[in-house]
Amino acid sequence: MSAMTDIAKEYGAALFLLAREEQQEAEYSSALAQIREVFAENPEYLEMLASPGIPLGERLSAIEAAFANAVPEHMLSYLQLLCEKGRISAFSDAAEEYFALYDASRRVSNAVVTSAVPLTDAQKQTLQQKLEAMCKGTVTVEYRLDASLLGGLVVELDGKIMDGSLRHRLQQVKDVMTT
Repeated sequence: MSAMTDIAKEYGAALFLLAREEQQEAEYSSALAQIREVFAENPEYLEMLASPGIPLGERLSAIEAAFANAVPEHMLSYLQLLCEKGRISAFSDAAEEYFALYDASRRVSNAVVTSAVPLTDAQKQTLQQKLEAMCKGTVTVEYRLDASLLGGLVVELDGKIMDGSLRHRLQQVKDVMTT
């Protein structure tokens, strides 16, 4: 794990603790999503905020001008702190840490289900119910297609991978035969 990732986790966790203390986890989550969208749509803006060649005062003023009326005051201070400490480029990773902590606090798990062919609505519903029973909570599912799986599913649930694909099973058979 890189130092920047550790730092981003610390900043994300600190923001989550502040939001929890203020009982504004949902508001902060919404603000982070809004800021992330602005940065994604305008990557040059984030580069400008990270640039040591631009005076800090100008960068802090730019943050205030862009977000003062759009996000909670503590969120604005948070962005300015990241900028002051030269960590604004870690914003995305810090936001991901916040979202993970927020989901965990609400017992929400995230899954990515990859299949070789599109699943029917009934199959999706059954799979979601099984995942929610496993997690004892709510599961948000993102579905993806990958024809190279040949058949079956690969489920990534909160960082754990369950590979039930035909490709994986064939590889296991091949490994047994070659050892």
